Amino acid sequence: MKLNFLKMNGAGNDFVCLDNRAKKLRLTKKQIAKLCCRQFGVGADGLLVLEPGSKLTDFRMRYYNADGGEAEMCGNGARCFARFAQKVTGIRKKQIKFDTGAGPVGAEFFGKQVRVELTSPHSMKLNQKIETSQGTLTVNTINTGVPHVVLFVEDLEKVDIQKLGAELRYHKEFQPKGTNVNFAQVLGPGKIRVRTYERGVENETLACGTGVTAVALISSAVYGFQAPVSITVLSGDVLKVLFKVNGGNFESVKLHGPADFTFKGETDV
Repeated sequence: MKLNFLKMNGAGNDFVCLDNRAKKLRLTKKQIAKLCCRQFGVGADGLLVLEPGSKLTDFRMRYYNADGGEAEMCGNGARCFARFAQKVTGIRKKQIKFDTGAGPVGAEFFGKQVRVELTSPHSMKLNQKIETSQGTLTVNTINTGVPHVVLFVEDLEKVDIQKLGAELRYHKEFQPKGTNVNFAQVLGPGKIRVRTYERGVENETLACGTGVTAVALISSAVYGFQAPVSITVLSGDVLKVLFKVNGGNFESVKLHGPADFTFKGETDV
């Protein structure tokens, strides 16, 4: 079967994008994994699929990790999805709304930049003690559409992201679904550098939108940082997280950053 696709990236987090508004496309987990494979397929951190929305939304975004498993949400993917939907449907609205596995997400266009308003974060827990091969670590957790661990470190260059990221991703405290893992180095008030080990990719990625959001919100709770929080990811891009704090709860959480078209093509699956 031949597929026409667009390749996109958001701050280096890259995606294969497919138009399935006709709902005729049925890809298996194995086919999706092959499509995302950098050696035998197009290569991507994940797959974004455009489908018809509900009565209250313009579209639906389905997101699949590189291993072929469907996930509830992807922040960088949501920004790319918004521009992809705008391009292939010709919609001219300044703002759109689309369904995701985590709930409805709104998007606003600023040229090649997109600002998405994410679903309400939940399940925040601060200063948890976790036993690891490197001793007892203090971590923080929050769900920003998908589960995230945030670990503050003094120097990112001294962290074995692959080893410790995988250990925490599969840690018994976060089973059965596991978690994404973010290592964060505070550069100054409201400025942070982040590296992320992504569940489903099973490796470090150049950026993770929901991870960046998790770090920003946790930094507000731990250090009192106010919005917007600017976060530099591995690709070198800077993402901004905007939010409001109301009685200890986070509201109007928005992620702002680039969403770029890389190339288009046709492939067999």
